Amino acid sequence: MEDIKWAVLGTGVIANEMAQALSKNGKMIYSVANRTYEKGLAFAEKYGIKKVYPNMMDVFDDPKVVVVYITTPHNTHIEFMKKAIESGKHLLVEKSITLNSAELNEAIKLANQKGLIIGEAMTIYHMPIYKKLKEILASGRLGKVNLITVNFGSFKEYDMNNRFFNRNLAGGAMLDIGVYALSLIRWFMDSNPTTLMSQVNLAPTKVDESASLILKNTENQMATVMLSLHSKQPKRAMISCEKGYIEIMEFPRAWEARITDAQTGEVEIIKEGENADALAYELADMEATIKGNGNHMHLDYTRDVMELMTSFRKEWGLKYPEEEQ
Repeated sequence: MEDIKWAVLGTGVIANEMAQALSKNGKMIYSVANRTYEKGLAFAEKYGIKKVYPNMMDVFDDPKVVVVYITTPHNTHIEFMKKAIESGKHLLVEKSITLNSAELNEAIKLANQKGLIIGEAMTIYHMPIYKKLKEILASGRLGKVNLITVNFGSFKEYDMNNRFFNRNLAGGAMLDIGVYALSLIRWFMDSNPTTLMSQVNLAPTKVDESASLILKNTENQMATVMLSLHSKQPKRAMISCEKGYIEIMEFPRAWEARITDAQTGEVEIIKEGENADALAYELADMEATIKGNGNHMHLDYTRDVMELMTSFRKEWGLKYPEEEQ
């Protein structure tokens, strides 16, 4: 188990980041699988990977592969996940890990039967700054978390064929960027929200272009979220507590936070980790979990967030083709 062999499924932007991140941890990708063999060869040559599968599904039958990182579009994840689990592979899967709760629950059930680890590549659960902020909140110095506000918006051109707006590629703000906002909320809330309200604007393709969300849990902690794929916003989060508040910029891959004391106004800057090492932290936590050195993947939070996203989309009547079959 000392040499955990990684295979990557897909050769897009995240796969390239993964190859670079693994090298930061002193390792290399063992093998690459891609729908287009030629792209797989080019990717392998770029990163010195020695094994490329002529048929991408062959990765699941390779006995040397311990864990597969799935970086393909989210509507393809569940079928690849089931195949990998059937073949006894651990899984790290790009967010959103599946399309909906039913798919994720099916995968978790299958993985539990085989004793396999599933993790979502959600940076917030692995960045050192978030682990440090959890410690600070657990100490009680800021009191109870009461309110959380999150903004995340990017401006994407109105090309209805690209993945952001393409319904056939599971496009839309919720699965693409909402997953980050809701993961941050779940990280800081004591329990998963149960009271949900929302508004949505749909793109011409009927996927969610922008949305406003309001959430509340049984501890009366509340959160608001503003998402958009056609309006630029700062990636900003604020966690308001009884005795102070925490501000985080560039929150998906944050490396620092600003804590303001509510009584004195004193400001403290907390710095932990590096923005550029986001994927390296994920990969290291996944390897530690596989080796039995604690459970660092927070699959319970992933499941909670997927329940929230599924509930919001149900409220909007937004289904993808795979969900209509």
